[in-house]
Amino acid sequence: MMTAIEIREPGPPQVLRAVQRPVPEPGPGEVLIHVAAAGVNRPDVLQRKGAYAPPPGASDIPGLEVAGEVVRLGAGVSEPALGAQVCALLAGGGYAQYASAPTVQCLPIPPPLTAEEAAALPETFFTVWHNVFERGRLQRGETLLVHGGSSGIGTTAIMLGKAFGARVIVTAGSAQKCAACRELGADVAINYHESDFVEATLRATERRGADVILDMVGGDYLPRDVAAAAVEGRIALIAAQGGTRSELDLRPFMVKRLTLTASVLRSQPVANKGRIAEALRRNVWPLFASQRLTPVIQARFPLAEAARAHELMESGAHIGKIVLLA
Repeated sequence: MMTAIEIREPGPPQVLRAVQRPVPEPGPGEVLIHVAAAGVNRPDVLQRKGAYAPPPGASDIPGLEVAGEVVRLGAGVSEPALGAQVCALLAGGGYAQYASAPTVQCLPIPPPLTAEEAAALPETFFTVWHNVFERGRLQRGETLLVHGGSSGIGTTAIMLGKAFGARVIVTAGSAQKCAACRELGADVAINYHESDFVEATLRATERRGADVILDMVGGDYLPRDVAAAAVEGRIALIAAQGGTRSELDLRPFMVKRLTLTASVLRSQPVANKGRIAEALRRNVWPLFASQRLTPVIQARFPLAEAARAHELMESGAHIGKIVLLA
C-alpha cells in the first residue's frame, strides 16, 4: 500500500485528503516510479473542482508530473532500467508515493538537477515545446509574447525562448512578478494592471507585433492577441482562464495572415507525448548540463499538505512552480 492524495468530492482545497491506496502495477510499456516529488499544476486545481476529468483509463489521483526512481518494469520494458532516476509526464496519479508512467514519457533527471527540481519540468516543458516551438514555429530572432509570464508555463517559456534566440515579452500582474520575469531573461515585462499589453507590445516591437503569442487566458484576450500579433504571426492557445468564449473580428485576422492553434496535453495519445519527450531529450535536455536552464520553484510542501499547495496555486501569489515532496 502507499499514501496518495484523493479528491473526496469536487470542491475547495480541503477536499484533498491523504488515503491508503494499492501501489499501481505498471502495464506493458510502463515503469513504476518511487516518487520523490510531484509537480502541482493548474489542471490539478480544475480536476479538484470537478471541471477537468481524467481521460479514460487514467488514475483519478491528481498529478501530471513526477520525479523519482524506477523500481519495477512492465512487460517488454528494458529502458529506463531499474534504479534509473527519471522525471515523467503522467495523465494522472502523481500525488502519491508510487506512480506508473509510459516509458516514452520518461526522461532522465538532467544533471545537475535534483529530483525535486526535475519534478517541476515535464508538464511545462512538454507544453511549451509543443505549443511554442512545434505548433507556433518560433524561430531565432523572432518575438515571443507570453501571457502569465510568472507562472510555471510562463517562466519555462521565458527560459526556452531566450535559450533559442528569441526576444521575449511577457505580461504579469504586479511589479514584483514583472521584475522576476526580467531577472529570468524577459526583454520586456508588462504589468497588465497598469498598461495595455497590445500597445506595449507594439511599442516594444516598433509597431511590428509579436511573431508568436502563448495565451493561457483566452476569453477577451484573443481579439487583443490578434491586434498585438505581427503579420504571419502565430497564436498558441493552451488554456482559457479568462473564459471559453471570444468574439473575433476576422478581417484583421485575415489581413495579417495569422495562424491560431489550440491544444491540451493531457488527453493526447501516448505516442504524441513520446515524440515530444524525444524532441526535449534531443534539443533541450543538453542545456541543463550547461546550467542555461533551471526550473523556478516557489514552494515545496509535504505530500500530505497538498491542500496548502492548492491554496497557494489559487492565490496567484506564486512565481514559477509548486512541488509536493513524497
